[in-house]
Amino acid sequence: MNAIFSLILVLALVVVATLGAGAAKMQTIFAYCIPGTAFVIFLVGFTCKIIGWAKRPVPFRIPTTGGQQQSLDWIPQNKWDNPSTGPQTVMRMLLEVLAFRSLFRNTKVVLKHDDGKNPIVAYVSAKWLWLFAILFHYSFLIIAVRHMRLFLQPVPFVIQAVDFGDSILQILTPTIYITDVLLLTGVGFLLARRFFDAKVRYISLVNDYFPLFLILGIALSGVYMRYIAKVDVMGIKDVVMGLVTFNFKVPAGIDVSFYVHLFLVSSLLAYFPFSKLMHMGGVFLSPTRNMPNDTRIHHHENPWNNPAVKPHSYEAYEDDFRAPMHEAGLPLDKSPEEAA
Repeated sequence: MNAIFSLILVLALVVVATLGAGAAKMQTIFAYCIPGTAFVIFLVGFTCKIIGWAKRPVPFRIPTTGGQQQSLDWIPQNKWDNPSTGPQTVMRMLLEVLAFRSLFRNTKVVLKHDDGKNPIVAYVSAKWLWLFAILFHYSFLIIAVRHMRLFLQPVPFVIQAVDFGDSILQILTPTIYITDVLLLTGVGFLLARRFFDAKVRYISLVNDYFPLFLILGIALSGVYMRYIAKVDVMGIKDVVMGLVTFNFKVPAGIDVSFYVHLFLVSSLLAYFPFSKLMHMGGVFLSPTRNMPNDTRIHHHENPWNNPAVKPHSYEAYEDDFRAPMHEAGLPLDKSPEEAA
């Protein structure tokens, strides 16, 4: 039901844009008012979220690690998965953000049988999620970068190079972009995983399905615009440049699919700061990732400790309860005779 509700919600957005920009002739509202408002919501919401997270106090080192901690000199340390210094932590963050290193170690639980046909619970590597996540995120990034050619005049060489590299296969007319195919493949896999993996489906909510369907709608509407409707790109650039320069004008003859595409993008921008998609900014402020694991090197004290409340060490605890602990047979650092 969560998936169906999310799909219906995205289809409703498509219908609203189709009727509003098509039958109702409200192109100005869908070309300028809604995107501008969505962009402001995105900027303010994103900034407030980041500032709020940055203000959260984290007095202790709580990194989640995946390798050998720094210990004795003859024990090799895994510096990238269990960093103990600032530079090592920066490298870990770079690998996490750019290569999804922790997701690369993804495993799944399977039930195997030994020679005696006895069931054994085992963990096996599952790299498919990492692969399709990489395809999805990098394709989305490249698509966003090459779309910047609509916002800039003249178009910088870097963006032209990205556009050329993305269409280098020179297949069909208009040329097919590689990232269009990869993005649809990636989001399709992420959706299929939530449909067919019973464990993932059980914990999936509307806010898990909705952004995937919304991104799928954005991708499909973009593909339709380019390869089927073959919209007037120069007319679209006039609209976008008008939004950037506050010189609002709506050229005639632009297919309604452009307004559907733009409305879905605006919906994604407005929804972004209030969704799980905020992991894009939150990963940099995650204390389980951005802290070195140096608890064996530095002693960390809680700055909120009440100085009037004195700590009670285990040694003092044993002194207070040595006799009953001895009677109960509990191990002691000092026997009653030694303590006496």
